[in-house]
Amino acid sequence: MTRTIALAHDLDHSGLHAEAPASPTAPVPRVDTGRYDHPLFQRSEPGRYGVSYYFAAFAGSEPEPQMPPAAYKVLDREQIVELGRQYEAARILWSKARLRRQAAPVLAKAAPVWDAWTAAKARLESVYSAFWETGDGWWRAQLLKLTDAENAAEAAAGAWEEIAQQLARLADDQVAVAGYDDELRLTTVATELGLDVSDWHIDHIDAYTDRSWGRPGPLLDVLAAQINAQRERLIEVARLAGDRELA
Repeated sequence: MTRTIALAHDLDHSGLHAEAPASPTAPVPRVDTGRYDHPLFQRSEPGRYGVSYYFAAFAGSEPEPQMPPAAYKVLDREQIVELGRQYEAARILWSKARLRRQAAPVLAKAAPVWDAWTAAKARLESVYSAFWETGDGWWRAQLLKLTDAENAAEAAAGAWEEIAQQLARLADDQVAVAGYDDELRLTTVATELGLDVSDWHIDHIDAYTDRSWGRPGPLLDVLAAQINAQRERLIEVARLAGDRELA
């Protein structure tokens, strides 16, 4: 009894299965990236130097903007790159908002500390200058005033170093997120608050944290150099005057 088996494909002239004609492939629809936008994202527009991204105002207290991990699973490479640029723009704005939020109270607290330092420094320089008007019999009394002024200046400089380090850390944190091209300077934040900090001594964070050589801090370094120079001058004068006790 003959049986027939249906073939999925016709045989060609050689008796082998013939390939079925390829059906046209339908284009795969792209996933809408909108569901992965940052919550504060509003729109993007072509700009002079690329795409400009617009967001609602950041408070600075939000978590650091990061692209949702799920986006990497469903978006194609081009979409991931585009969405990544949006989140990069979001991080820059967020870092600036965070710096403004965190630095404002520290800047306000720093103002009287800087004033105390400048007053102590002025007192030190005034006491030292008074040696030019001090009689020979009063030098020891004036030296006592000088050491008191030195100690007060060192205490004021140390207090400033502590608060300057806090500000330097906040500034460094902002640059770590945004990069130097999008740095928000502390002077700008201070100006927005109505503070003039143009003469404040705030160094890079490394100057406060790298104490490998036992240096006390950038402002204390400057003060130590000033005190040493003043003392060397007084010792030199004492030698010239033949005062062995002071020399």
